[in-house]
Amino acid sequence: MKKRVLAIAMATLLCAGVFAGCGSDKGSASKSAAASGSAAASGSAAASGSAAASGEATGEAEYAMIAGTSVPDSHPYMLGMNKIGELVKEKTNGAVTLDAFGNSQLGSERDLIEGLQLGSLQMTCVSTAPLAGFTDSFLVFDLPFIFETTEQARTVLDSEIGMEILHSVDDQGLKGLCWFENGFRNVTNNVKPITVPDDLKGIKIRTMENQMHMAAFQIMGADPTPMAMGDVFTALQQGTIDAQENPVPIIATNKFQEVQKYISMTGHLFSPTPVFIASDYYDALPAEYQTAVQEAADEAAPYQRQQIDEQNVSGLEELTGDGMEANEPEKAPFQEATAPIYDQYIKDGAGMVSPDIYQRVEDVLASMK
Repeated sequence: MKKRVLAIAMATLLCAGVFAGCGSDKGSASKSAAASGSAAASGSAAASGSAAASGEATGEAEYAMIAGTSVPDSHPYMLGMNKIGELVKEKTNGAVTLDAFGNSQLGSERDLIEGLQLGSLQMTCVSTAPLAGFTDSFLVFDLPFIFETTEQARTVLDSEIGMEILHSVDDQGLKGLCWFENGFRNVTNNVKPITVPDDLKGIKIRTMENQMHMAAFQIMGADPTPMAMGDVFTALQQGTIDAQENPVPIIATNKFQEVQKYISMTGHLFSPTPVFIASDYYDALPAEYQTAVQEAADEAAPYQRQQIDEQNVSGLEELTGDGMEANEPEKAPFQEATAPIYDQYIKDGAGMVSPDIYQRVEDVLASMK
């Protein structure tokens, strides 16, 4: 509760700082926002509002960044963001810091993206689905079963086309720093084990607000219901929905085993996670600090992926140990059932998967064979 109150106070203060600083130049606005964020994170925002305007005077970091995520503190998103904070502080001798707040304390993923644009926070990592409103480039990752293995996904993310996709929103106030990830998504529910697509018929399942995710489940007969992550546990508990789909680390860290009986390892989608910093904030940093932030992100990415790998194993053990029934269905029937999504969405036009991007991803995959 204390942390939530703190985050609300912090967000309010930061938003106020954004509007108050509209008449300032980039550099001064950046330092003011950083100092305000640092004061809020230390829990003394009210007392140090004016003093924090000059970070050096209070002994605080010169640039104190705030990050938000939608996941619990033990999830690899947060572990990765904390690693960025640790590394950037080390690389700048404490001149640049990063405090991360999880559990959707600073809002939903959409809120976090908009927060970067508004200047109310400086960094976030989000799933690609909410980015559909900003660019179509990320949509290629929403094609069901486009990746068969984690190695394939990581190779594409680290390739030239992967980097182009990461930076496709740089002109919209979101500078891509690196790729984190969330892993393969699986279905949990309270009705029965999902062994074939027909088992999903009539099941009300929470999905992200993404047209292809919803279309894929509709094809299999389910009733997809978009919902913010922060509302899912309660909706499952109250029976508003029967099911949800997420990677194991999300399922375990959110304790969905307390309100779900079955987990079916469908692996229908792989969820890459871009890490963004607010472009204006980054551009206002001295060059050496820009380099430090980018290096910290690059070095944190392998660590974050390692946490995903470890939690995929330990998380499933935790879920089944707590009584969830796990099964691993054959993927071929699900691939066949969702194949029409490719014909429907790979074409030129708004809200579609670019045929060029899709082909370049396929070329990377082909080069691995």
